[in-house]
Amino acid sequence: MRYIDDVEVRKTIHAATNKSEEFNGFVKWAFFGGEGIIAENVQHEQRKIVRYNQLVANLVILHNVEQMTRVLAELRDEGSNISPEVLAGLSPYRTSHINRFGDYTLDLKRQVEPIDFSRRILAATTR
Repeated sequence: MRYIDDVEVRKTIHAATNKSEEFNGFVKWAFFGGEGIIAENVQHEQRKIVRYNQLVANLVILHNVEQMTRVLAELRDEGSNISPEVLAGLSPYRTSHINRFGDYTLDLKRQVEPIDFSRRILAATTR
């Protein structure tokens, strides 16, 4: 009954459902081969496939968030106004820049810049 009577409860549930569905669609996109269909009929193999797929999806999300944060910080430092409304419209589920079925060359000797987990986008814009 609260769902029917309370507009805020409905908005909260709707927003959470949308986020969950967006993540599920992203995980399905990240699934390699079989269009998200698990052909194995062995439970531990199915679990392994699901967990691997979630790991790949989470790695892509981490990459997307790190790259978006870096670019947003550069834009902010150049004088662009980054508002909470702008950030609210961004999603870590971007896929257009990912070559899902391409060839990848790994350079295991290349130095990787560490992720700056202390970087804040809005804190610097609201000084």
